[in-house]
Amino acid sequence: MTRPNAPSAAYRGFAVMAFVVIILAGIKAASPIVVPFVLSSFLAVICNPAIGLMTKFRVPKWLAVILLMGFIVLMGLWLASVVGSSVNEFSKQLPQYRVQLVEQFAWILNKLHSFNIQISKDQVLAYFDPGMALSMTTNMLSGVGNVMANLFLIILTIVFMLFEAQSLPKKLHLALDDPDMRLKQIDRFLQSVNQYMVIKTLVSLATGVIVGVGLTIIGVDYAMLWAVIAFLFNYIPNIGSIIAAIPAVLLAFIQLGPAAAGGTALLYVGANMVMGNMIEPKFMGRGLGLSTLVVFLSLIFWGWLLGSVGMLLSVPLTMVVKIALESSKSGNWLAILLSDDVEDKFVASNTENSSSDGDEADTSTTESK
Repeated sequence: MTRPNAPSAAYRGFAVMAFVVIILAGIKAASPIVVPFVLSSFLAVICNPAIGLMTKFRVPKWLAVILLMGFIVLMGLWLASVVGSSVNEFSKQLPQYRVQLVEQFAWILNKLHSFNIQISKDQVLAYFDPGMALSMTTNMLSGVGNVMANLFLIILTIVFMLFEAQSLPKKLHLALDDPDMRLKQIDRFLQSVNQYMVIKTLVSLATGVIVGVGLTIIGVDYAMLWAVIAFLFNYIPNIGSIIAAIPAVLLAFIQLGPAAAGGTALLYVGANMVMGNMIEPKFMGRGLGLSTLVVFLSLIFWGWLLGSVGMLLSVPLTMVVKIALESSKSGNWLAILLSDDVEDKFVASNTENSSSDGDEADTSTTESK
């Protein structure tokens, strides 16, 4: 009797894997449409509390939406102008930076020559080309820039989402089979993602301000560009701050020497230590309940699936998958693997089991009496 069920279970597992592969392939193929929609959804989640705050002060909702969208458009245009002008100016000064790079490496080459280690200047330029800072920056920003090309579509999508935000819970209540449980899960998801995105935005903004002011004091060129990059890349968990620091440190070494490069590196390390390890955990609490390994792997996975926007939104997207798995009995085991509070869940489950055993024992004692 058990033998015929084994192939059916195997076939079901293969079918689920095939469905997942087909869905991921469809998302990958439709990424030009999916990426703006995903970005619009998360921007709408962030903007909804601001709309609610303005409506409390008797600002009409349509006016609040217009003001907020105008602010987003102005900030997008300002960021585009800062990045575009800085990249163009950097390209013009690239030959000068190459000359300065050879001058900075002159003492290292002379020291190596004293040990009969012959390295030419061309090899130095091949491995430490200052154009690396430009190419690394433009490659990482190209994905975001391609999405911002659909700025009009994104703004319209956000506007319609904000106007539908009040009626959405009623629709879900009528559409879902178990609306109370589903709405609690949706509210928990929106609260978690909203808290994460708002706190992460404020922390990233403070990090960008600290980096911009510090680089201006040190004297590194294009301090505003590196501040914008520090702000954007701070959304990328674990490695975002490291990627943002590499071009600035390289340019500081080329322009001002090893001492300035060391000071720039200490600036990035100090800013991320204070903001990422002290300020952010204090306000965010335990975060969204994802393990560090899952956060890093989700960064790789969503970056491959959705590009740069997927890297920026890797944590919220993984949280969506985790909450969806928690809501189903068949996927609850995978949600446990994604979480980082396994010990608390294990203790809680043992406590519940012990209490239930105690209740059963008391019941049996009472019955025997």
